[in-house]
Amino acid sequence: MGTHSTRAEFDSVSDRVAEYNPVRGESLDSPYELSNSSFEALRHVVHDVGGQPALPVEYKEKVEEDWEMNTYVTCECLGWRGVWNSEERRRAENDLGATLYFGLPYYARWITVAAKTLVEKGAITPDELSAKLDEVRARMREAK
Repeated sequence: MGTHSTRAEFDSVSDRVAEYNPVRGESLDSPYELSNSSFEALRHVVHDVGGQPALPVEYKEKVEEDWEMNTYVTCECLGWRGVWNSEERRRAENDLGATLYFGLPYYARWITVAAKTLVEKGAITPDELSAKLDEVRARMREAK
């Protein structure tokens, strides 16, 4: 989607992003409709969980899948090559917004922001990224 997209293109992308939303919220007509407790919750950025209540989570041992380890190595290589550093990666994850941040698994966030960063920094074009994704999908279908 370029800078001059149509309303239909924008709505299409927004609808696709909303599919990852854990819960759809209601829009407010005015910031004055926001309660103090809602404002308190909104003051925290997505990644800032310090001091916020948390539910107990069962710890489960997990062995990383190949794609997760490949993602980790790819992102480390991007750092070694000077494309980004770990703080830029973390910031890019935070900038995904709550919907994608909480809707994507850990390494899926990493690879998503890697792709976005490579496009934003001009290392690859959106067309090159799409072509490579199509190539990988075809290779995975053949492997099955």
